[in-house]
Order: sequence, then structure tokens, then C-alpha cells
Amino acid sequence: MSATEYTRPELVCPAGTPAALRTAVEAGADAVYCGFQNETNARNFPGLNFTPAELESAVAYARVRNAKVLLAVNTFPTAGRFDMWREAIDIGARVGVDALIIADMGVAEYAMHAHPDLRLHLSVQAGASSPEAIRFFAREFGVRRVVLPRILTVAEIADIHRQIPCEIEAFVFGNIGMMAEGRCSLTTYVTGLSTNMDGACSPAAEVRYEEDSERNLTTRLGSFVIDRFSCGESAGYPTICKGRYRCRARNSEYYAFEEPYTLNLSSLLPDLMRAGVTALKIEGRQRSRAYVRSVVSAFRTAVDDILAGRDPALASLVALTERGRETEGAFRSRKWR
Repeated sequence: MSATEYTRPELVCPAGTPAALRTAVEAGADAVYCGFQNETNARNFPGLNFTPAELESAVAYARVRNAKVLLAVNTFPTAGRFDMWREAIDIGARVGVDALIIADMGVAEYAMHAHPDLRLHLSVQAGASSPEAIRFFAREFGVRRVVLPRILTVAEIADIHRQIPCEIEAFVFGNIGMMAEGRCSLTTYVTGLSTNMDGACSPAAEVRYEEDSERNLTTRLGSFVIDRFSCGESAGYPTICKGRYRCRARNSEYYAFEEPYTLNLSSLLPDLMRAGVTALKIEGRQRSRAYVRSVVSAFRTAVDDILAGRDPALASLVALTERGRETEGAFRSRKWR
């Protein structure tokens, strides 16, 4: 496929704060996604996210620079608390966001009827990975784009693209979790807070770091030890799925669920573009502005190179990965670490 045959993909980038949003736009983001400072979004952490006034200002800032703002309202309301999600949708529509990112069917139905002209994107939290599931959301709620879970090969994405009536958004860099998008309940058993309903995986208030006399580090979530690191070893944020554990059947600690890696699909960009991916998504609303600037700039350059018919300049992003390790996950094949 020649460069002229590629469809220009939208580069969708994270914004945990108004400053990060401006950084992402300056670095070349076509669209930026963000959330409010409450449980309506899946990154509900202290110090992150936007007030309604900040979102309104962000939309105005992005629009002048030909960038879009996507509002994540992608958690699942619990009984009797729907007003918070309804208000988030109404505010997003009022300030002029370009799309809502939704996961819950009730949220989708309200948005569709209350604001029929507002685009709906299906969050990865919905876990829609089959053509049948995606067609259902497109038919029943008018979903215009689906963010695919990180469990599919590029060939499978291309096959789905041929069978659905909406756009595809795929992750290309950032956290890669247990691959059960929107279904993880591990942190709930330890902290009482749900990733999918409260927007908090390993909430910061439950995280503890303990250093011994030899400067070895123990990380805890609540009362549970998640991992131990020797002096000088790179330590990760304590999430249950990426912790090391000891069980009766083994004599040493091991990664019971998965090892801490960062997804990096920079070498697969041409394949994803050929497969019909409309938007390339970078994860990292909890990350710094420096992270946002470096990753967005690298992918902006790589995508522009491909569109211009040049070999993409793939900047090394290992320094920004989890514990200095990266993976292509399931995207290249089913056999991955």
C-alpha cells in the first residue's frame, strides 16, 4: 500500500489536567480525552481531571487549534446514583465536547435521547470485541466509534473492520492490564472501591511504600503486600494484577496474573492503518506532562512519516515504559508476554 492509500488516523491523546491537555495539543494531538473530578470516569484520582469550567476552557482552547475534546463518562452507575452521570453528559453537551466516551447502556441511552446530535464513542470499558457486540451498540445507541479491547491481533481487527458500521479506535501505547476490559474487580476486594464503578484502581489513599534499613522497598495496597523490590530495583505502582506473590505450590515469588509491561505498537502503525483503524489511542491520564509531550510527539512524527511515504522515525520510548519493559501484547499474535 502506498502512502497515498493510507487513511489519516486520528491521534487520540490523554489529558489528566488542563495543563496536560494543552501539552498534548501542542505536541500534535488530533483529539484529547479527559474526565470530570468524580466517579463518572475511569481515572478518578485526586489531583486529576477537570471541573466544568476547566472543561469549557479546554474545549475553546482545542477548537482554536483544530483539535477535538472527548469526554470520558465511561464508568457504570450504581443504583440510585444516576444523576451524577446525567449531569456529566449534560455539561459535556453544553460546553461543546466533540464526543462522549461511554460504556454503560443506560448512560448511552440517556445521551442518545437527551443530546441526539452528540457523537458517542464506545469505551474500552464496555469490552466489545466481537462484530455482533459492536453492531448492537451502533444499532441501538448510535455509537459512531468503538475503542477495541487489547486482546485482538491486527488481523482480527481488520476482520472486525469489514463487519461493522462504525469507526475503530485502538490503543498504541500505555498501560496493558489483565485484558478483561471493564470486568476487573480485583481492587474491589482489597479497597472496597471498584475500577468500573468508582473509577479507582488501586486508589492512592490505600497505597503504602515502606523502606527498610537496607533501602529495600515494600509496596502495599491496603493491608496486603503487593510487591518487594531490592535497593536500586525499579518499582511499579502497586496494582494487584501486576504484583508478585507466593503460594504453597511455589517456593519463590512470581507474577500470578501478569508481568508489568507497557504496550508499545509503534512498529505496527502501518499494519494498524491498513487494518482500518480510524484512531490511535495513547493511554496515560495519570502521567506527567513530560510523558505526554514525549509520547505524543513521537507518535505524531511516526504517523506523519508514514503518511508522507517515509520510513517512520520510531523514537525509543523505553524510558517511559513500566520498569523499562515493553510489549506488543496480543496485537502481533496470541503468544505474548
